[in-house]
Amino acid sequence: MLIYTLRRFNLFLITLVILTLVAYNIILLTPDAIWHQYDYWIGWIYYLRQLLDGNLGFTANGNSVMSTLTHVAPATLELCIAALVISFIVGVPLGTLAGLRSQGPTDKVISSLALVIFSIPTFWLAILFIMIFSLDLQWFPVSGRYNLLYEIPHISGFALVDLWLSDLPLQGKVATDIIRHLALPTLTLAVIPTTEIIKMVRDSMSYVMRQNYIKAAATKGLSKTEIVLRHGMKNAIPPIIPNFGLLVSTMVTFVIIVESVFNWPGIGRWLLDALIAKDYMSVQAGVLVIGGFVLLINIISDVLGAFMNPLVRKKWYALK
Repeated sequence: MLIYTLRRFNLFLITLVILTLVAYNIILLTPDAIWHQYDYWIGWIYYLRQLLDGNLGFTANGNSVMSTLTHVAPATLELCIAALVISFIVGVPLGTLAGLRSQGPTDKVISSLALVIFSIPTFWLAILFIMIFSLDLQWFPVSGRYNLLYEIPHISGFALVDLWLSDLPLQGKVATDIIRHLALPTLTLAVIPTTEIIKMVRDSMSYVMRQNYIKAAATKGLSKTEIVLRHGMKNAIPPIIPNFGLLVSTMVTFVIIVESVFNWPGIGRWLLDALIAKDYMSVQAGVLVIGGFVLLINIISDVLGAFMNPLVRKKWYALK
């Protein structure tokens, strides 16, 4: 297990170095960048030193990129965490139900609906939610993170946490407003990951329920619920953990669209605005942060999946 972890970590470092090269080339797109006065590789080394010092440069407006990231990154994490929670709450039970009824009417209905929903463009879904729940029913706000009348101090960057840590009056009302603003972007972002979780859990559960130890458990007199909870879920969940990194990668891709439609002040919208303004210092910082985050999640999910699923380790040792 230690060797497997070290190999994964080495892969992370190598990919991270390649990512810094990509970010460095983005900076070179700026005509007046100071890196043009150096040889390519010498400039890259100086750039790495700057990154190690925590200096990501300055935006086109003269603001510190690192300072800007501390404001936009938590907003995106807040949105992604909420979407992931909803995805697992909805996706795991539906995927389990479809796997238990494999090839039956329930499985076909759930799988077909998941496929149809997966095919819907995210931006179209976001606009549809706004038209129905914001403009027609007026249940949720159209855009923003919270009402601008509330001045929530920036402490951690997470709106609900900052509200809890502050001494603002009417915290219950403000918290309700934050949740109402969070609802539609979260639901929109959670749709695609939910369909992917349904498919992964369905396939894994369907495979597990055909195994001999499940039949042995049934002959011992265990109920269907006991079999699913004791043996089914226990063996169906670990194989899908390595796919969690792919799930996060998909979510990061769609978060840019969701933040743009709902005017959510996160790193996705900030990166898109920087691209439009040709603010390459901000773009390279966004690429580094998003790419590094996705790499880290992939490595952690791989190692955690190998730790919980011995078959992954055996397969790796057999192929090395």
